[in-house]
Amino acid sequence: MSDPSPDPREDPVRQLAQRNLDLERANAQLASTQEKLLQSDKLASIGQLAAGVAHEINNPIGYVHSNLGSLKEYTEAMATMIEAYDRALEQPDPAAEREALRALRERLDLGFALQDLPQLLAESREGIERVRKIVQDLRDFSRAGRDETWTQVDLHKSLDTTLNIVWNEIKYKAAVERRYGDVPNVPGLPSELNQVFMNLLMNAAQAIPERGTIRIVTELEGEFVRVRICDSGPGVPDAVREHIFEPFYTTKPVGQGTGLGLSISHGIVTRHGGRIEVENLPEGGACFSVKLPLRRA
Repeated sequence: MSDPSPDPREDPVRQLAQRNLDLERANAQLASTQEKLLQSDKLASIGQLAAGVAHEINNPIGYVHSNLGSLKEYTEAMATMIEAYDRALEQPDPAAEREALRALRERLDLGFALQDLPQLLAESREGIERVRKIVQDLRDFSRAGRDETWTQVDLHKSLDTTLNIVWNEIKYKAAVERRYGDVPNVPGLPSELNQVFMNLLMNAAQAIPERGTIRIVTELEGEFVRVRICDSGPGVPDAVREHIFEPFYTTKPVGQGTGLGLSISHGIVTRHGGRIEVENLPEGGACFSVKLPLRRA
């Protein structure tokens, strides 16, 4: 009589293989959940900024629309003048129409139109470029991390892009001082770093009670680039500073914050091999510091 086959559950090698498989599945599920959380926080932030972004887009669209109205009037006046020139050229003595043409030119105010046209077109081009930049920045922000690859990130461009998105939330609360140092690019995921800077800039603006200053400083420190975002608000109490990067911890009223922004920012910076810290400044206000390595670990 043959021996019964061994129970696979008692085989240590098979048990280890099964545990590895379970761990891989759990890790994949965790990564998927983390990605969904990042995307949710990102879209929630954009939703919070939606009214301000709409205002930032409507403003240039408004004066482009107004300029197009003026351009239509100028075009009609020039068409009228050209038709008058054509009729004068068909006369036996075109020179006899000179005074009538001069009077028509003055009545149509073509001198002012020709003087105003270059500025009108320049303003319209600037307005359309402003809208294009906001839409491009929004598209970059809303992109899911799954499709993004690690690249060399220009931190100054990243900060400027983020400021462009949150500008309507900041401009009524604070003047922004940019003190950019001569720093190299760092390896990272651009949209995730943008998300960190957006959270820090929004927090800085919300920490200022009425009108103040937000200072952005970049500097090279050995094998790291440090980005400091400081505000002129009241600072962070010690009891709050101990928990500030914990998930769901918030000092904002119910409905005004999820408590995930700084926790997610901490996770992003850690995943980039860096560190994020907060301190109170001697002159008042809080300063968040993000250190990112020059080489990917």
